[in-house]
Amino acid sequence: MSSTIISISILVVLVFFSLVTVNQGTVAIITLFGKYKRILLPGLRFKMPLIERIYRRVSIQNQSIELEFQAVTIDQANVYFKSMILYSVQNSDEETMKKVAFKFISNKDLMQALVRTVEGSIRAYVATKRQAEVLTARREIVDYVKEQIDHSLEEWGYHLQDLQINDITFDQQIMDSMSKVVASNNLKAAAENEGQALLITKTKAAEAEGNAIKISAQAEKEAAQLRGQGVALFRQEVAKGMSEAAEEMKQANLDTNVILFSMWTEAIKNFAEYGKGNVIFLDGSPDGMDKTMKQMMGLISKKEENK
Repeated sequence: MSSTIISISILVVLVFFSLVTVNQGTVAIITLFGKYKRILLPGLRFKMPLIERIYRRVSIQNQSIELEFQAVTIDQANVYFKSMILYSVQNSDEETMKKVAFKFISNKDLMQALVRTVEGSIRAYVATKRQAEVLTARREIVDYVKEQIDHSLEEWGYHLQDLQINDITFDQQIMDSMSKVVASNNLKAAAENEGQALLITKTKAAEAEGNAIKISAQAEKEAAQLRGQGVALFRQEVAKGMSEAAEEMKQANLDTNVILFSMWTEAIKNFAEYGKGNVIFLDGSPDGMDKTMKQMMGLISKKEENK
């Protein structure tokens, strides 16, 4: 009876030690007497007790490492990087798991090799660039590093998912000089824009003034034409009226010189009414009036002779 109980107890213990739970996102590596045997995928699994053991549990989830390191450009400027590496196991195939489990003694050694490889690739790339080129070369740096280390990671059973360069800085003196360069370029651009704006303003003002002068000149021209036409029409009407009046006076046997006298007195009236305080000297004596009348009659006679 006691031997039966012992046998059952031993069987239970063997069954207990033969059952293995593999968590989701991991793969268990099984060895037999220290030699690789097989892999166990996630779930409740069975292994031979006592002779099979779990050598390592490998995570197939994404993993990340943060890096801070220094590089030197071709013009001897120190560049400080802050970056993050995102990597993972290529797949859960048996061959890949064997690489992951046995290439490195521990996960710590893997991360050390991965970090040093990435840092070395970035330093090699930065050493071929000038400081002004590094700030705009984030994407190029990432592509260069992936191209350089993808083969090595593949040999280790891993894949570089992403490399993020979060920060690129220089020594404080270099940062200050770069800030001054940016500030001076901004001032230069602002001065150029201000000059362009002033040129446009002055050009538009000159165009507007020129257009105003043209409009004013055109209006003055048209006004002068209208004034000339008005004066010409006035003279035509005056001449017409005088001719009609002279004809009527001749028919009535009256002296036509009365018309000239009337024009003379009307002119004196206009001088007084519209003179605006100006001083006009006229000879109002009988001799002066007679002289003026003769001159006017002479002008009329000369005009008739020209006809």
